[in-house]
Amino acid sequence: MMATEVRSPRLLAGVVVSISLVVAVGGSLGSPLITAVASEYGVSFAAAQWTLTIALLAGAVATPVLGRLGSGPRRRTVILVALGIVLAGSVVTVLPLPFGFLLAGRAAQGAGLGLNALMMATARDHLDEQHAARTIALLSVASTVGVGIGYPLAGLLTDLAGIRAAYGLGFVISAAALLAAVLVLPPAPARPANRVDVLGGILLTVALVALLLVISQTALWRQHTPVAVGILVFSLLVFAIWTIVEARTAKPLVDVRLLRHPAVAVANLVMLTGGIGMYLLLSLITRYVQTPAAAGYGFGLNTFQAGLVLVPFSVLGFAAGRLVPGLRAKLGARTVLAASTAVVLAAFVLFALARDQLFEPVLAMSILGFGVGAFSAAMPAVILAATPAAETASAMGVNQVVRSVGFSIGSALGGLILAAHTEDVFPSTSGYGVAAWTGVVTMTVTLFIVAVLYPKRG
Repeated sequence: MMATEVRSPRLLAGVVVSISLVVAVGGSLGSPLITAVASEYGVSFAAAQWTLTIALLAGAVATPVLGRLGSGPRRRTVILVALGIVLAGSVVTVLPLPFGFLLAGRAAQGAGLGLNALMMATARDHLDEQHAARTIALLSVASTVGVGIGYPLAGLLTDLAGIRAAYGLGFVISAAALLAAVLVLPPAPARPANRVDVLGGILLTVALVALLLVISQTALWRQHTPVAVGILVFSLLVFAIWTIVEARTAKPLVDVRLLRHPAVAVANLVMLTGGIGMYLLLSLITRYVQTPAAAGYGFGLNTFQAGLVLVPFSVLGFAAGRLVPGLRAKLGARTVLAASTAVVLAAFVLFALARDQLFEPVLAMSILGFGVGAFSAAMPAVILAATPAAETASAMGVNQVVRSVGFSIGSALGGLILAAHTEDVFPSTSGYGVAAWTGVVTMTVTLFIVAVLYPKRG
C-alpha cells in the first residue's frame, strides 16, 4: 500500500533511478581522469588521486546525514538541496580554477552519493510493494551501471576535447537530474521532523575521514607504517565511542539498535567483506589492461578503451539487478546472497589463473559485473525486511557507508599488494596473482559468513 498517491508510478520510478545513476556517474568521474588531472594541473599522481578520494569521503559523510534528514517530512527539500550542491560542485569542476577549487567541486559532487538511500525511501513510500521492490533493486545496481557509463564517456570526452569536457558531462547530467526532481518528486508522508544528532555527526565524520584517509593512502602504509597504524587505531576508537553515543541517544543520527537484528547485522558484515573483494578485482582488472605490453604483460589500453572493458560489467550488473527480485521470492535472500558471492569468487579465480589474452580479463570483469549486480540488488531486501518504513533512509544509509568503506579498503589493498611487487615502474605479474588469490580468500570468507551466520529464515 502506497503512503501517498502519485500520478505516474512509472515516471517516479524512472526519475529516482535516474537520479541515483546521475550521482553515480558524477562520482565515477574521478578515477578515469586522474592521469589527465595530473597533467592539466601539474600535480603529482598522488595529488590527482584526491579527486576520487575526496568524493568518496564526502559521500561517506553525507550519506548518514542525508539519510536522517530525509527520514522526516522534508525529504523532497533535502533531495533538492543536495542536488543543488552537486550541481554547484559540477560548475566549479568545469571552470579553469586552481587545483584546490577542483577538489572542492569534487567534494560537492561526492555529497550526492548519499542520495541513493533517499531514493530507496521514496520508492518504498510511494510505490506499491512489487514496483517498490523492483525499483529498489535497480537503485542498488545504479552505482554499477554508473561506472560503466561514466568511465568510457569521461575517457572519450577527455581524448576528444580535454578534461573540461569530461567534467562538463557531470554538469549537464546534474542539471537534468535537478530539473527532473523538481518536476516529479512528491513530498514525503507526514512524519515528525528529525533533528540532526550533531555530536553523532561530528564523531562519525571524524571516524570516517580518518579511516578512509588511512586506507586510501598506500604510500603512508609503505613509508610511515606506525603513523598509518596509529590513525587506524584512532579511527576504530572513535567508531566505538560513536556507537556507544548513538545507542544512548533518543534521536540518533544512525539507529545502531537496528543492527541488533541478526539479518541486518550479518548483511552489513557481508557488505563490508564482499565490498572489499568486489572493488579489489574491479581495480585490478582496470589497471592490468592499461599496463603497456612492454612491462611483460598487459594490453596498453587507453582510458577510453579501458572504460569499454567496464561496459559488460555494467550491462550484466543491470541484468542481474532485474533478475534478483524474482529469484529472491523463489529462493530466499540467503541463497541469492550466497550465489552472487560465489559468482564474484569465480571471477577472481578466473583472473588469477588466466589473464594472458585480453578476452580473459574482459570475461572476468563481465562475471564480476553479474555477481556485483546480484549481490547489490539482494542486499536492500535483506535489510528492509527487518527495518521499519520510517527508518528506510537511515538503515540504507548505514549500508551505503559500509559499502563505501569496503570499496575503499579493496582499492587500498590492491594498491598495497601491487606496490609490494613493484621494483621499477610497473608491478610484476606475480603481484596481480597474489592480489587475485587474496580476493579469493576474501570472497570465501564472505561466502562462509552468508552460509553459517545468516539467519536461515532470512
